[in-house]
Amino acid sequence: MRTPGTRFVLPILSAFALSTFGCDRARVDAVAVHPLVGTWLVHDPNAPFPHHLYVFNADGTMHQANPDAGNPRTSDSDGKGIWAVRGDHVESKWVELSADRATRQYAGRLELTMAIRVSGDSLTATETVKVFDATGAPGLAQATPKPLSGTRVTLP
Repeated sequence: MRTPGTRFVLPILSAFALSTFGCDRARVDAVAVHPLVGTWLVHDPNAPFPHHLYVFNADGTMHQANPDAGNPRTSDSDGKGIWAVRGDHVESKWVELSADRATRQYAGRLELTMAIRVSGDSLTATETVKVFDATGAPGLAQATPKPLSGTRVTLP
């Protein structure tokens, strides 16, 4: 004979069993995150304003930012780009757009590629810079490649 409490036993045991499989499955499906993923304070001595923030996302995208007022001639957008593992290092490319501060017109773009190596909470990179004017023609750029370095932003 069934008691009123026994009709709840099977659904409760089933829910527990299914939740256990679900938790275990997430652990099996977890993907290792590359050590580059995170936020970095980057020092680029080659830039008009050498202090930058880089964010590398697990999906292979990245963002670069520095103060707009760091360049007195042009107003530069944040950089947006991509990164990928290539053997024992990471290759990255980001692009930023520029506007002339006096005319408020499009002035061109900067494309920066890097070969990056990560060691714990430090990174080193070699950058190559290409500059293009408003028509898309190559412009004057600093001689590259040149080094830069960074430290990971961490919680206290």
